[in-house]
Amino acid sequence: MRRSQIDMLHGPLLKNVIAFTVPIILTSLLQLFFNAADLIVVGRFCGSVSVGAVGATGAITNLIVNVFIGLSVGAGVTVAQCTGAQDHDGVHKTVHTAILTALIGGLILTVIGVLFSGTFLRLMDTPENVLPLSTTYMQIYFAGAVVMMVYNFGASILRAVGDTKRPLYFLSIAGVVNVVLNVIFVTVFHMNVAGVALATTASQTISAALVVMTLMRRQDACRLILKELKIHTAQFRRIVRIGLPAGVQGSLFAISNVIIQSSINSFGDIVVSGNAAAGNIEGFVWVMMNGFMQAALNFIGQNMGAGQYDRIKKIAKTCLVCVAVVGLVFGNLAFLLSRPLLGIYITDSPEAIDYGRIRMMFVAVPYLLCGVMDVATGCLRGIGKSMTAMIVSIAGVCGIRLMWIYTIFRIPSFHTLQSLYASYPITWGITFVIEFACFIAAVKKLNAKAKTEPA
Repeated sequence: MRRSQIDMLHGPLLKNVIAFTVPIILTSLLQLFFNAADLIVVGRFCGSVSVGAVGATGAITNLIVNVFIGLSVGAGVTVAQCTGAQDHDGVHKTVHTAILTALIGGLILTVIGVLFSGTFLRLMDTPENVLPLSTTYMQIYFAGAVVMMVYNFGASILRAVGDTKRPLYFLSIAGVVNVVLNVIFVTVFHMNVAGVALATTASQTISAALVVMTLMRRQDACRLILKELKIHTAQFRRIVRIGLPAGVQGSLFAISNVIIQSSINSFGDIVVSGNAAAGNIEGFVWVMMNGFMQAALNFIGQNMGAGQYDRIKKIAKTCLVCVAVVGLVFGNLAFLLSRPLLGIYITDSPEAIDYGRIRMMFVAVPYLLCGVMDVATGCLRGIGKSMTAMIVSIAGVCGIRLMWIYTIFRIPSFHTLQSLYASYPITWGITFVIEFACFIAAVKKLNAKAKTEPA
């Protein structure tokens, strides 16, 4: 086993889970710095309207890209399960199917994003003073969709075999480039949001190139050989079977967030700015928690492939405890420091900062509920129950959240930001309870099946 890889099948769980997760967290934090750098630079040099312009694109962007990001999850789980089962030919075929899928998916995203960004933003009732800047940002962002997809698929493959360090190194390099280009494009060339979008695309190109080079230089089944890129039917079906429900789930989450964003937009551009800045700060806490979802997904995936069913429940418990502690500590810390943190993004509107703090009170403080829900989702996907995770999440998060918006939120006395944001923790808690119950039931069936099979 390579020194850069974590052994997911043997050894102490807590130590290995943390060793696996910390580089993922740091990598994700660097990815967030891409967007944070965008918001901070435009906030400092262009004003709160530009902050709102960048922030207003988040929900619709996630809606469009999540299906393809879900397929990268499917690719990672497939590689993990094949690795655990010592199916080297399966790993090889999955890698080449996944990278070609990323290229095709990126091209599709580019066409959709460049042509229809303005239309999507208008459907969300984006404020008119924000709309032109938001459209420009989205079009440039989607112009770089191919490299974004290649990086996500490639990083998912590396994580599936236990290599979480090199994606961190690559994003460290890309992150420095992003920040430098942000400042140059905005302060020297006065390009506003177009400059930060170009900087983000350039940095993502660097990280994607480094991931591809790493895969090409490997000497195991994960080695990428460009001339062997091909859609292998069996592997593609497996990727889709696991990844498409994850992508659909992510997109439906994004739809509910688009509707919430539209409701937020109705309160005006000051609220939009405060919400965008608060959401970005919360993102730093979310990626810390999401690292444990990635650990649950890949550890359980490999142990599922190896038939080590007794280890699966232990992995789930370890990841749930870790994510609850991280969510409780850092979610509440973010709220306690919310005023100075929001002041980093917004320098010209104390009112926008106040609105941002309202969001953080309802989202950041109970954020551990989101963390345990995500880990439960990762556990289900790791054992191949991606469809179950999708159905429960759609019903628990999207269904209840939309019902809330179209019923309780419509009541005049509850037509407030506080009521709108309250839908987040309520739906997280309900969804976690149902998902975890489904996971426990599935593991019991696996253990019962293992006892009846001959040794």
